Amino acid sequence: MKKLVNGIEMDMTPEELAQREKDIQAYKDNELNDKMNKLRFFRNNFLAETDWMAYSDVTMGDNWKTYRQQLRDLPSGINTVEKVDEKLKMEDGKFINFPIKPSGE
Repeated sequence: MKKLVNGIEMDMTPEELAQREKDIQAYKDNELNDKMNKLRFFRNNFLAETDWMAYSDVTMGDNWKTYRQQLRDLPSGINTVEKVDEKLKMEDGKFINFPIKPSGE
């Protein structure tokens, strides 16, 4: 593996290679956690948009209760980076694998 020093390409030392491999492994080890945090961030924003419906003076319809439960359940069973990526797929600026928000209130 190579490195650039003052614009000159040089071979990495064995110590630098070992550290680079450690860094790559640390990234891979944390990738699922980072992506799950991203998934939860978006899920939490969708839940926050409808939190007002859970106030005691508001009657929430069953369709909204189901939607909110689906959002809360969204991370369940996701245990690979590929599964998170699938949930985070977007088309036209919208998540295509998130629960569908009911129309109306």
